[in-house]
Amino acid sequence: MSVAEPGERVFKAEPLRATMLAVAFPGLGQVYNRKYWKVPFVYAGFGGVIFALSYNSTNYIKFMKAYQDFTDDIPGTDSYIEIIRNVDPADYDRALHPETYSWYKDRMLRQVDYFKKYRDLSYIGFAAWYLFTVLDANVDASLFNYDVSDKLELEVEPVKIPMSAYSGIGLNVSLRFTF
Repeated sequence: MSVAEPGERVFKAEPLRATMLAVAFPGLGQVYNRKYWKVPFVYAGFGGVIFALSYNSTNYIKFMKAYQDFTDDIPGTDSYIEIIRNVDPADYDRALHPETYSWYKDRMLRQVDYFKKYRDLSYIGFAAWYLFTVLDANVDASLFNYDVSDKLELEVEPVKIPMSAYSGIGLNVSLRFTF
């Protein structure tokens, strides 16, 4: 860390301000902490989570509608044909082929459950990523002015333990900070 000249203003990051900025607008806490390189990662994370959320939500709705159309008795509802391709509709007729009908019905229901599960996990991922970016801004501001100087010493020396039930040789480690 460089030493400031007399009269020169030194930036001192405030953790509360960094946290509030990160809560108000994602990435703003990182900008406040002058860690501009982190901002693309913040938005790339949000982009990935939003993509997963969109993909899983779209497929959940598609398979749910197909399942509902497949199981109802209304002939005009046929959104499931988009999902069951290259199969003759007579092959999954409820009355003529109950085993095939049941197989397709179970398959669609499994897909509905699958995409619902990952849609819900995507919502949790969004919240987790948001909290992670806020926490990153707070920790970075808290450690912004942490001084790591060359005035650290580490000594390792053997220690003699007095004779007792636990006799033996030990190791003593001491860390000294000099100012």
